[in-house]
Amino acid sequence: MSASEALVSTSQAKLDYWVEQCLAGEESAYVEVYNQYAGVIYRLCFSLLRHKEDAEEVLQDTFEYAFRKLHNFDPTRASLKTWLYQIAVSRCRNKRRRKWLQTTAISTFAREQVVDEGAISPDDAITLTERQLLVWNALGDLSPKLRETAILRYYDGLTYAQIGEVLKIPSKTAESRMRLAHKALKIQLTEDISSSSDS
Repeated sequence: MSASEALVSTSQAKLDYWVEQCLAGEESAYVEVYNQYAGVIYRLCFSLLRHKEDAEEVLQDTFEYAFRKLHNFDPTRASLKTWLYQIAVSRCRNKRRRKWLQTTAISTFAREQVVDEGAISPDDAITLTERQLLVWNALGDLSPKLRETAILRYYDGLTYAQIGEVLKIPSKTAESRMRLAHKALKIQLTEDISSSSDS
C-alpha cells in the first residue's frame, strides 16, 4: 500500500468512527464531521445561491437534516461527502424556488473579500479579481442545471460519475450538461472580456 493509499484508508477509518460515534449520540463526533465538511458545503451553497446569508442558512439546514437522518446514510451507496452534497444541492434548489433569488447577488462583493465569518471555510478569504468576477457573473447566467454541473466540475473537481451521484443523473447526462455549460460560458466570457477591453 502506498503512502497516499494508507492516508486515504486512515481518513476513511476516522470518518467511519465519527459516523459510528454520531449514531451513538457522541456530541464531539458531530463537531468533527461538521468541521471536516462545513467548508466545502458552504462554498458549494454560496456558489449555487450567490448570497452569503442564504448559503449560511442552507449550510445549517443541510447539517441539521444530515445529523437527524444519519441512520439512513448507506456508505455502500455513496460517500458521506457525496451524501452531504446531495442534501445541500436539494436544499439550495428549494431555497431558490422559495425566494426566486436574484443570481447577481455576488456583484455586491465586487473587489472586496468574500469571507466566511464563521471561519468554517478552509480558505481565509477569496479575493475576486476582475476576471474572476466575470466568471462568477457568467456562471450566474447559466440555467440552474448547468450551473450546478459547472460548479461541481470546476470548483469541486468532481468526476462526471461523482456529479451524477450528487445530482442523481446518469454520468453521461452530467457530461452533456458540462459541454453545454462550457460552450455557454465560452461565448459569454468572450463577449464580456471583449466589452471589458473596449471600455
